[in-house]
Amino acid sequence: MAPPDANIHPVATGRAAETVAQHQDAQELTFYSGWFCPFNQRVWIALEEKGIPYQYKEVNPYKKEEHFLRINPRGLVPAVEYRGKAIYESLVLLEFLEDAYPSHKPSLLPSDPYERARQRIWIDHISKAVVPAWMRLVMAQPNEPEKLQTALNELYEGLRKLQHEVKGPYFAGEEFTLVDVVLVPWVTRDSISAEHRGYKREDVGGGWVKYAKALETRDSVLRTTSERDKIQVLYDRYLRGEAQSETAKAIRAGRPLP
Repeated sequence: MAPPDANIHPVATGRAAETVAQHQDAQELTFYSGWFCPFNQRVWIALEEKGIPYQYKEVNPYKKEEHFLRINPRGLVPAVEYRGKAIYESLVLLEFLEDAYPSHKPSLLPSDPYERARQRIWIDHISKAVVPAWMRLVMAQPNEPEKLQTALNELYEGLRKLQHEVKGPYFAGEEFTLVDVVLVPWVTRDSISAEHRGYKREDVGGGWVKYAKALETRDSVLRTTSERDKIQVLYDRYLRGEAQSETAKAIRAGRPLP
């Protein structure tokens, strides 16, 4: 029997479906995507921001189909095939797109070496202090109030530290950069934690409210976001503690996220 996560809605919807339809022709870069995955959306946003030609292929990584496993033996999205060679992992792919397509603007990493390093420091912070706390909060059950409150406090702490570094309207000021790209899929999904786990943007701080609004209304973000009800169905499984994704398994086991 297939795991319950394998039965997700099969394709992107809404604005994201319109974007998919525009990227069906063969290109030197094929983007193997799962419309529902926040890690995947990072790369999709970068492709749209930079205007890189790509062919979109929807896959369901929970089903581990043979062709996709040849692209990524771990069976996870996102992945790309570039000139016949496979590359995967969202953060690796984001930097790869900067390196492989330097003429496609805007650049999502600053040219200054210090500022590039600073971006990587805060990307690491998001990866270690924000995303795992968000996932622990969503997966914490209402009958575990202490665990739920601990996860909420950890999330607020991670977001407040990041907030202090945001120049506005985006992390680095007027330019939309990789820190924003890495974070925004969880901002667009924070209604899940707000409706079900007591999270409030206002409790992070007024600056966070403005920053989150700027992120979620960015055109590349809107163009890669499916209808909310389809996303909600997926996270209902996390809220019930039934999700079988590799991320969910890692959270339960206390391991780093895959």
